[in-house]
Amino acid sequence: MMPSDPMYPHVAASRLQLPPGAWGCLLDGLCARFPRISRAQWLDRFGRGRVQDAQGRALDPAQPWQVGLEIRYFREVAHEPVVPFAERIVHHDAHLLVADKPHFLPVVPAGGHVQQTLLARLIAATGNPDLVPLHRLDRLTAGLVLFSTRPGSRDAYQRLFRERRIEKTYEALAPALPATAFPLRYCSRLERGAPFHRMAEVEGAPNSETEVEVIEGTGPVWRYRLRPVTGRKHQLRVHMAALGAPLQGDDLYPTLAPRDAGDYSQPLQLLARTLSFSDPLSGEVRHFCSGLTLKEPSRGSPGRATGADTNAPEA
Repeated sequence: MMPSDPMYPHVAASRLQLPPGAWGCLLDGLCARFPRISRAQWLDRFGRGRVQDAQGRALDPAQPWQVGLEIRYFREVAHEPVVPFAERIVHHDAHLLVADKPHFLPVVPAGGHVQQTLLARLIAATGNPDLVPLHRLDRLTAGLVLFSTRPGSRDAYQRLFRERRIEKTYEALAPALPATAFPLRYCSRLERGAPFHRMAEVEGAPNSETEVEVIEGTGPVWRYRLRPVTGRKHQLRVHMAALGAPLQGDDLYPTLAPRDAGDYSQPLQLLARTLSFSDPLSGEVRHFCSGLTLKEPSRGSPGRATGADTNAPEA
């Protein structure tokens, strides 16, 4: 079981295996690795026992930098904004939990989000600190996320993803492509782009593959079904933009268009619609479907994070 944060009881510690480096002490190395956190902030965290070893023992900032040592630390955000949209639990049993995630809610702590994450909310709702997401969705993508509820059976379900034995389908709203023949298979090589949080298509052997078909093909905006054969970061967004149909509400592709963090008026029109697989423990065929429905931003209510119809109450 991961230790919980004494300040945020439903937030697990972040883990870091110390990489190679010539830093003289733990404090110097952490300051270099996380430049956005000041030296004074790190000293304060050390002073309050919020930087620990794998056994939960407080570490000293002057301790030598030891390559390979696992440390645990707790993220802190001075003024964390509330994401005003609710998740919904679709399924919950002894081994699995399936949640329907709204847009704008991260799956795990990242950046300015610690408590306002799907993981933290589900741990609070279920009282189970052993919950672990088996895959990820972008913060701006809505839909189904599968969680393991217990360590003993976790690897059996993680193998489904490693061995590509789980089928995922997405829905997306994007400009019409009347001159393109569907269904189609799009492949390209994706590598980290600039700035660092974007991906870019580059020359070389393809490492990403997406199947695209049309669900509704009328008007200027079509509804597409996307099946990712591979699972590269931002794969669906990059591939649709490359086809000439960037997703509605996309602020990264094809061009960077930053928005204020509290702007919920243009949700990304991408929904993780279904998850299907044969259960590795029981052999049962499992199929889960999101209860959300995408809407064009112009047709929806301003400020609704999901851009979708949902029975889940707002938080």
